[in-house]
Amino acid sequence: MEIYEPTIVAFVCNWCTYTAADLAGTSRLEYPKNIRLIRVMCTGMVDPQYVIKALLEGADAVLVSGCHPGDCHYINGNFKARRRMKLLQEILPRFGFDRNRLRLTWIGASDGIRFVEIMHNITRQVRELGPTGMRNVVGF
Repeated sequence: MEIYEPTIVAFVCNWCTYTAADLAGTSRLEYPKNIRLIRVMCTGMVDPQYVIKALLEGADAVLVSGCHPGDCHYINGNFKARRRMKLLQEILPRFGFDRNRLRLTWIGASDGIRFVEIMHNITRQVRELGPTGMRNVVGF
């Protein structure tokens, strides 16, 4: 029997979470290969349609991760992301997705260890949720 390995799309802020991922890499910390990082300049630019499209095209979960509130390089981008993701979690069930398939986290640039911990945690949680069923439709 094949072990289910989820695919998780992560939209990460260039300034904090991506830097933390880079720090984890240079520190030789390993995180699950289930995560597909997409670097964006700010989480405030992550349009909800990107999240829905990722899920509809076969991702098992989406993570949006950026700077801690108050540390945004674009002043209020992470606050915009927080509002958008909260609303998006409300409408995800209308698309047939569990609201827990979308996560928003804050990871600072020096939090390489925290980045790795969160990636392991989200991978474990998505495994427990199981596949979305969209993977077979689009061949992810």
